[in-house]
Amino acid sequence: MKTKLLLTVILSSFLFLFGCSNNDENAQNSELTSQGASSSKSSTEFRGSSVTSQTFPQAQQEVLETWEAIVKSVIDGDIDMLISFHAYGPKFTDFKNGELRGGGEANEAHERAVFGAVTEVVKLDALDMQIAVYYGNVANVTFHSDFHLMFGEELVIVNEQESLLFVKTQGKWKIVAEHHSPLNR
Repeated sequence: MKTKLLLTVILSSFLFLFGCSNNDENAQNSELTSQGASSSKSSTEFRGSSVTSQTFPQAQQEVLETWEAIVKSVIDGDIDMLISFHAYGPKFTDFKNGELRGGGEANEAHERAVFGAVTEVVKLDALDMQIAVYYGNVANVTFHSDFHLMFGEELVIVNEQESLLFVKTQGKWKIVAEHHSPLNR
């Protein structure tokens, strides 16, 4: 009985040690890797895994173009177009105003109510924007919003820290998570 237990512990240890090795080689060899990734690393370059250090310039550009289309939909008052940039479903999540997490239905209702009531877009700036792409099909977009929106005669200024999580699905970048926090200045 002790021999079986000892053998089980040894085999489990081998599985753990060799089965949990760094898997960067597989990520680099997948079809989702950056075409511009360099195989040589300088001593001052970030020494994280390839997942965190690779850039995906084409995907970053696509996400930026998607962001610009989102801005255009708000300026044009095209709420259905704005909504089309979201992948609502059971995985969608939204944080805002210090409230509990909301899902897709609540987010869509909020976006339709708020952006549907905008009478004029004075300014819709995304300051200090960073687009971080992972695996070529997931992007985290962070920025400080400087939105000036008219609701009738009332000007509302929105200065927040924003995080939008995009996933590329069927060739299009869609928002699957939003996080809005007050920006302290």
